[in-house]
Amino acid sequence: MDAVLPPPPPPTPLTGLLLTGGGARAAYQVGVLEAIADLRRAAGAQGNPFAVITGTSAGAINAAALACGSDDFDAAVRRIADVWQGFRTDQVYRADALGMLDAMGRMRLLLGLGQLLARWLRMRPRSLLDNSPLAELLQRMVPLERLPELMGAGQVQALAVTASSYSSGEHFTFFEWAAPMEPWVRSQRIAVPGRITHEHLLASSAIPFVFPATALPYRGHTEYFGDGSMRQSAPIAPAIHLGAERVLVVGAGRLHEPPADPGPNTMTGYPTLAQIAGHAMSSIFLDALAADIERLRRINRTLTFIPPALRAQSHLRPVDLLVIAPSQRIDVIAARHVGALPGAVRRLFGVRAGGAGNDIKGAAFASYLLFDSAFTGELMALGRADTLRQQDEVRRFFGWASAAP
Repeated sequence: MDAVLPPPPPPTPLTGLLLTGGGARAAYQVGVLEAIADLRRAAGAQGNPFAVITGTSAGAINAAALACGSDDFDAAVRRIADVWQGFRTDQVYRADALGMLDAMGRMRLLLGLGQLLARWLRMRPRSLLDNSPLAELLQRMVPLERLPELMGAGQVQALAVTASSYSSGEHFTFFEWAAPMEPWVRSQRIAVPGRITHEHLLASSAIPFVFPATALPYRGHTEYFGDGSMRQSAPIAPAIHLGAERVLVVGAGRLHEPPADPGPNTMTGYPTLAQIAGHAMSSIFLDALAADIERLRRINRTLTFIPPALRAQSHLRPVDLLVIAPSQRIDVIAARHVGALPGAVRRLFGVRAGGAGNDIKGAAFASYLLFDSAFTGELMALGRADTLRQQDEVRRFFGWASAAP
């Protein structure tokens, strides 16, 4: 009698990764990736765990660096971690224009406010800060020339980064795919296939007002783009459009944070520029993700009530979702490090430094610009701890055993 062979194992679902925006807060993502690399090695798993990698803003830079090292996941994570562990502000931006304004401010009693304003307007700055050092860092950190070869070898299937067009008002997803694919179009959302360049990464991470817009070609003309978190109504959608059946989402705040603790650090007077800017930044970088996660989970629940035969006739399918987000308030962490922010930036926005009496609301703004190794190192440690706290969920999500035999 012929032996009865066991049924073949089900195919591994296509796994996507979403790294969200948040400036210096993206250091948290690196700690998450480090913990995932550790759990992957302990389970004896092989290869790059993410076939589809998507990112927004600073998350787009991390995503691209990871995709460009997809043939050696552990080494790619180490290279990214080395950059974030040693970060200095001058590797990302220069505050020259603000420095001039600050120096002029010290002379305003002599020059008069009108002359000061006129001189500032003659400078015609395109942004508050100059991010040309970041362009140089990307050349070393993200070897995009490797990506087509890695895709051809099957190491990674797709990379997508997002940006927002100041010219048209549309939200763009630029994606590079291993094989030809029809782009998708949704309301105020456009997908554009093609080679991802460092200019796409600069555009995606150009925090509004803070960093200059980046020019990118589109359909025979040039449009100017800023941070991909602006007008991003569905952050998870690109990974799903690119075929992901399960998505790991790494957030940058609010989702799992404890509520604000009212106390001496709560400002009751008129808000400073830093408080207003921090509120605006949080709205841009954090709110859309929470709404999209809630929407996707609601769709997943609804699909359980639809018979499989009817579900197969539609384009809807459940998507397994794992969310890892900070368990501590990042603005509270940033308040301990605001002294590392360039003095011109602190003085312009009214960010106060001073130990326990720090302005927490002002520190929320600072957290997006604190490219300082002490701050980024603390966020990386938090990312590792939060991921290991969820390690059972992580193993279930990837189908990893608890340890290699």
